[in-house]
Amino acid sequence: MNLKHLFYFWKVAKLGSIARAAEAINVTPQTLSGQISLLQKNLGTKLFARKGRSIVLTEAGAMAMEYADEMFALSDEMEMMLKHQPKGRPQKFCVGVSDAIPKSLAFKLLQPAVVGNEGVRIVCREWRIDRLLSELCVHRLDLVISDCPIPSSFNVRAYNHQLIESDLTFLAPEATMANNLLPFPACLATIPLLLPGEDAGFRNDLQIWFERQRIHPRVVGEFDDNAMMVAFAKAGMGAFPVPTIVADEYIGTGGLTIIGRINQVKINYFAISVERRLKHPCVVAITQSAKNFSSDLGE
Repeated sequence: MNLKHLFYFWKVAKLGSIARAAEAINVTPQTLSGQISLLQKNLGTKLFARKGRSIVLTEAGAMAMEYADEMFALSDEMEMMLKHQPKGRPQKFCVGVSDAIPKSLAFKLLQPAVVGNEGVRIVCREWRIDRLLSELCVHRLDLVISDCPIPSSFNVRAYNHQLIESDLTFLAPEATMANNLLPFPACLATIPLLLPGEDAGFRNDLQIWFERQRIHPRVVGEFDDNAMMVAFAKAGMGAFPVPTIVADEYIGTGGLTIIGRINQVKINYFAISVERRLKHPCVVAITQSAKNFSSDLGE
């Protein structure tokens, strides 16, 4: 395949017009049209079809566009890395972590990227998922760790790679539960609750679970930042949910007790990358470690 022909096809598909693409890359429309015809002839299939006065991608064209997008994104990434890689310094691995993810879990997921690899310097950013995805798209981040997949309303060229899954455990200050005689989950209707914000991946599923249990929770606080929610709980403000896989770590810090576990609500954690087939060594280390972690949980 002639990569120049593929580049011409990619530009036309991106801009939606042979005339606009020809102007953008400074060639004549006739040259561009001829080169695309050669590409279609070599591939043995049509990539564009006429729709009125416009052109649209065929099914084969849409498939070719997916591969072309990834190829030219990798080309840009390679150029950027080679031009800006400092000589003799550790390679930066820039990762964004959603605010809603517990810090201890984020550490467990990211640790494999740097342990035993002296050539890597991790740069960790913590923001809302929309900003993280925006940074990922312009290659300011190599990876985003999130408790939800890419929102359908967000138009980005990126891919979800599931890492681990966990159900929920409710924790409460020991003093809060001292005089509460109701069993779980009925007690959730009588004690104050602290919940993650609406952006949390499992918030909607938790609300549905409350409705099915006919529980009307007394919510006294909502937090986008998990660490802030925990701080309020430790101050005696109320009970709160955490992923079961890290519940013991919260108990180990003292002052908190487990009041119940919900198997019906699941939290899924994702590595979001511009790579459909993961190649970045740090990202591969994270995803492989997460698989081993999930296997250990299953045992």
